[in-house]
Amino acid sequence: MEVDEGCNDALPVPQDRRPDALGDFVVLPDEIICAILFYLSPSDVARLSCVSSVMYILCNEEPLWMSLCLNNVSGPLQYKGSWKKTAVHQLHLPNEYVEPHRKPLQFDGFQSLFLYRRFYRCYVSLHGFYVDNGNVERKKDLSLEDFDRVYDGQKPVLLSGLAETWPARHKWGIDQLLLNYGDTAFRISQRSSRKITMKFRDYVSYMQTQHDEDPLYIFDEKFGEVTPGLLEEYSVPHLFQEDLFDVLDHRPPFRWLIIGPERSGASWHVDPALTSAWNTLLCGRKRWALYPPGRVPLGVTVHVNDEDGDVNVETPSSLQWWLDFYPLLADEDKPIECTQLPGETIFVPSGWWHCVLNLETTVAVTQNFVNSKNFEFVCLDMAPGFLHKGVCRAGLLAFDEGSFEDAEKNTLYADDNLTSHSDHTRKEKRVRVCKSVEDTNYETDTNSASKSYELPNQKFSYDINYLAKFLDEERDHYSSLWSSGNCIGQRELREWLWKLWVGKPGLRDLIWKGASLALNCGKWSECMGKICDFHKLPFPTDDEKFPVGMGSNPVYLVDDHVIKIYVEGGLEACLHSLGTELEFYSLLCQVNSPLKNHVPGILASGIIFFENGSYTIVPWDGRGVPDVIANCKMIPKICMEVDFPFGAWSKKQFEYRNAGMSINESVSSTGCSRMWPYIVTKRCKGKIFAELRDTLSWEDMLNLASFLGDQLRTLHLLPVPSLDDSTFSVIKQKMELFGNDEVMEAVTEKPNAPAERKIFVRTLTRKKEDIINRITKWGNPIPNILMEKVNEYIPDDFEKWFNIYEDENGPPKVCKPFSWIHTDVMDDNIHMESCRVSSCSTGNTLDAGLMDNGFVNGHNRSESENSWHPSHILDFSDLSFGDPICDLIPIHLDVFRGDSRLLMQFLESYKLPLVRISQHESIKSCSKFGRLSYRAMCYCILHDDNVLGSILSLWKEVKKVSSWEEVEEIVWGDLNNYKVFC
Repeated sequence: MEVDEGCNDALPVPQDRRPDALGDFVVLPDEIICAILFYLSPSDVARLSCVSSVMYILCNEEPLWMSLCLNNVSGPLQYKGSWKKTAVHQLHLPNEYVEPHRKPLQFDGFQSLFLYRRFYRCYVSLHGFYVDNGNVERKKDLSLEDFDRVYDGQKPVLLSGLAETWPARHKWGIDQLLLNYGDTAFRISQRSSRKITMKFRDYVSYMQTQHDEDPLYIFDEKFGEVTPGLLEEYSVPHLFQEDLFDVLDHRPPFRWLIIGPERSGASWHVDPALTSAWNTLLCGRKRWALYPPGRVPLGVTVHVNDEDGDVNVETPSSLQWWLDFYPLLADEDKPIECTQLPGETIFVPSGWWHCVLNLETTVAVTQNFVNSKNFEFVCLDMAPGFLHKGVCRAGLLAFDEGSFEDAEKNTLYADDNLTSHSDHTRKEKRVRVCKSVEDTNYETDTNSASKSYELPNQKFSYDINYLAKFLDEERDHYSSLWSSGNCIGQRELREWLWKLWVGKPGLRDLIWKGASLALNCGKWSECMGKICDFHKLPFPTDDEKFPVGMGSNPVYLVDDHVIKIYVEGGLEACLHSLGTELEFYSLLCQVNSPLKNHVPGILASGIIFFENGSYTIVPWDGRGVPDVIANCKMIPKICMEVDFPFGAWSKKQFEYRNAGMSINESVSSTGCSRMWPYIVTKRCKGKIFAELRDTLSWEDMLNLASFLGDQLRTLHLLPVPSLDDSTFSVIKQKMELFGNDEVMEAVTEKPNAPAERKIFVRTLTRKKEDIINRITKWGNPIPNILMEKVNEYIPDDFEKWFNIYEDENGPPKVCKPFSWIHTDVMDDNIHMESCRVSSCSTGNTLDAGLMDNGFVNGHNRSESENSWHPSHILDFSDLSFGDPICDLIPIHLDVFRGDSRLLMQFLESYKLPLVRISQHESIKSCSKFGRLSYRAMCYCILHDDNVLGSILSLWKEVKKVSSWEEVEEIVWGDLNNYKVFC
């Protein structure tokens, strides 16, 4: 039918309501406005929806309310049919404030391609996404030999027949799981740091009613602990039995239960720590896409933090990628892909990018593992620095265009470390492969990204020797900032490698290669050999060349000697650690303290440094300043006049200065990075408590608590070196040198206030200033309600802590609660010896002090029963001056594991006051300052280490409290029963 062009009967085109409805915001695209809305609170979004018609539309989008809901959820999540209803339900509003049910308002004159695409993804059917002929090889009955030779560490493979005998093949359907585990809460995966759980019956209800573009799915690494019966219904296939992480008692997350509806899935990623993985599907179908290492998928952005090496990935959802990016790929650029069917297992090698889309409701189980093929890659990924992490994932796209040749030259041939790279390369934090297809400049960006991808990757090789060239050789995990993205902590890494070295001697060549990547083991071993040669010590055997334990510095056991090289925190921190330790040992001998019988004897100490291609050693007993240190220009000349220039008071000033720095700044090395202090001590007989903990009897544990109480009493009674005019002048000059003279100026405010008090007060004050940021960076989620109250809980005026009291004959004075404190009495710093009860009770093995305080006596044992008694306290490198109650934190949390009975046994032997009763009215009116529990809890919050993480792991009920007073009572309440005062 022809239409008369002059006809005026056509429907009028609605007027675009965007300019009037958005005002000045009209210049922003819809995706930017929606991104801004994500940062608002639910109440603010609700108010904004009333501003205009377009704001009403944007503020009622389900993805927005999904984000608002997930960011505020507490307790198991219950979906109420829409995310807006669910979010409103979480607010617990009175009925009169809840919007009555009504149809949403409709407006013409508004179009949004951004919202349309999102709406389309919510309702698209995936029936056509099945890949009939994928290019991932399929194998059945594959032998271990063929798997090792052809696939492991080389390419993916889809395997059948590995799960045929599993009970899970028949029991892990949705209906059966609902019947058996309907009330079990599983962890939910979503784009938030918050841990969210849903009861399984609520999750099934959600799956049946939701229409989310990126649906929630169960991705639970704790399912084995929550539902141990599920672990009995599957087994690790024979091809993947080797797992070098299994020597750890507390290994990182490695197995997951995965359940999700159609359209859910895992977006593009590389598995943590470059581990390999297997994934077995029990029901449903999954579509997989994979790229080899270094080949970043189109649409993915990789961020590499050049401060700590952490790698983050920005990626579209798996569904969005398949809809928007996959169709743009040329055939030669398409990924390796397949559709996984029920009963099939896919193997994903180390470093491979992969993306998974559930084509229907699926149930699967997956595990990551470390074996001989990927061990070196895992160690490499946990090595400090940033460049190699980016290269492992993004290939040579980790470099800017034109910078690769310079970086390669610096990496392969430079004598110095990788800090010689250009600033432009060092500061680069992201590799943008492609912008969203909704960006108007998309076509231009895609073409340029493709060119930059193809050129450098012609040279990229996922080979351990090649990738290791991008390591910063001057960094190691003893002295460098730890990446928050690493799957285990520093202590766990050292423990892991040490246990492998001891427990798997057949793999020592491989373990040494991995440890050289992660710990720079070769360098420290060479240093240790030079120290042995200089002091005429036996050269280490093959068993002795590996650093022991989980400590913060390389420690070696060589014959009857212990060699410790100080590296943690940089040279200045190391000098203060050794200088303070040597000053302390000198004091023990000077006052003939009985504690010296329970501290390892010092045989030698000094400084080793690398200069002109070789190592040189200078003996140093802590007194004076060797020329090699003076040349570093770290200290003013006046320090030459002090007996121990890097002793305890100088260390307190150093601690004060670090208290005002960020975590990144405080752990950075300070010049002269090829110089390390060291100490040689006598090796103790027996074993450390950490190795014996699970085998000790209750009597042994009580004896240990008594021993610690006795020794800590002796330690805390030692005289503290006075802050005389000479020492005070040095500290003041050093503080002025670093811009901290305001501390010393404040001393004159109260003539009777000692200078050391001001140092303590100002240090605590500076720690409080940055407390929220520090707690957040630890990564262990503290309940929001506690985070909001932390500044209110910690005192504003720390002067009150030091208990001003009235002197009858003069002006107010201040008690001095300061003493020597160890600060690190943990399970690996206590040494124990074995004996029979009969020999222990004769007094031949123990000194009289131990016998008198009931260390052995008073417990019933058989004559033939073996006993372990503590003999020495180790590692005084963290020694400091401070409040004695600080020493209770590691003892109670780490040694006693929160057992109040052991804490009370400790205090029975300790018998010293931990607080002074003040007569000052301002103190008496505030009773919390008299609570030992309050003071201990505040020190936990202000601690330099992640003490709150330990508290959360020991006392699960802390996660449900609403105030710090409740946490205080749970953790330290028993401490208030200790009534020894002065």
